[in-house]
Amino acid sequence: MQETLHDAELYRRKSTPLYLTPKFYYFCHFAAMAALVPFLALYYRQLGLGEQTIGLLTGLPPLLTLVVAPLWGALADATQRHQRLLQIALGGLFLTVLLFSLVRNPIWLLPLVLLYALFNAPIIPLVDNTVLALLGERQAIYGRLRLWGALGWGVAGTVAGLLIERFGLTWSFYSALLFLVGCLVATLKFQVQPAQIGQPFWQGIRFFITNRAWLVFLITLFINGVAAGVGNNFLFLYLDELAASEVLMGATLLVATASEIPIFFFGDRLLNRLGARGLLLLSLSATVVRMAGYALMSAAWVALPINLLHGLTFSAMWVAGVSYANRAAPPGMGATAQGVLSGVSMGIAGATGAVIGGYLYESVGPAATFGWAGVAVAGGLIFFALVGQRARDIQSTVSR
Repeated sequence: MQETLHDAELYRRKSTPLYLTPKFYYFCHFAAMAALVPFLALYYRQLGLGEQTIGLLTGLPPLLTLVVAPLWGALADATQRHQRLLQIALGGLFLTVLLFSLVRNPIWLLPLVLLYALFNAPIIPLVDNTVLALLGERQAIYGRLRLWGALGWGVAGTVAGLLIERFGLTWSFYSALLFLVGCLVATLKFQVQPAQIGQPFWQGIRFFITNRAWLVFLITLFINGVAAGVGNNFLFLYLDELAASEVLMGATLLVATASEIPIFFFGDRLLNRLGARGLLLLSLSATVVRMAGYALMSAAWVALPINLLHGLTFSAMWVAGVSYANRAAPPGMGATAQGVLSGVSMGIAGATGAVIGGYLYESVGPAATFGWAGVAVAGGLIFFALVGQRARDIQSTVSR
């Protein structure tokens, strides 16, 4: 308790630029994503693509994340060149976005989407690993730095929307490129002495494949991520059926983004009080309530108070997941752990949620779709709680 309070006090003093670079990076990165990702489908449609093709192009990156992110992380841990690989990934992403802005023939979109997935997938896992290394023993305050990503998303999403409405969709790419330059500048300030691998590299890789507690953790995050994929892909369709206006839909995003900030800010206290496992259980419980709320709502405006739970369902999950993965990882393999975390929760889980959600939405309707998503997460909650002691003892299974 005293150690965490001391960490928070060090954060409040902010007498060193240690915290400024991560905050600036997270702001710029998620600002770039807010300016780019929500508008890609509109850009594809503007180039004359049909709905099925658009679905394929938007679904490929999260699927590829499952493979790409862990591979980059493993390469970074094996070579101990985390900063250089991060800069290569950012440079590749910058060039890919620039090429996107120049495309007029749809035939080039598939290779560009593949390049986008290749370079974008490892960035946040590498950055999270770097930030945790920078914080050292003060890792509990990670959320206070990560919240700047939520601020960047909210600010840039609004500004990019105004620019696109006035000047056209290409300004989505120009805005993203500007913020990516900020990301590249920030990486020049990331000076971290990488942790040495404490065991043979392939023995560490074996841990990620065979450790029972780690696999329980990943299965739980996968189930939660599937439900998140359902929400991310089908909530607006559901709201449209409930006659929601575009303004109301935008307001639900604003409420969700705003709800992230206090959870990230107080993440250190939540981790201190509940631990990573307890915080993950809280997040799963909130997801069950959120999915049930969507299933039961009869008017579109009800989504506004429901989306206040987004901070618990996403931010709490991410703070807990990053902390859990970092503590579980064998020494010197933090980037690999963060890559696997991202690949499962943001990659294959989101894509699975989109596929299963689409089938259920068409078969049983939106309310039942969200209801079944809630049931699945409730099952994941029970599963994680029942094996919780074994998962809690994960550190004892790793030689440090």
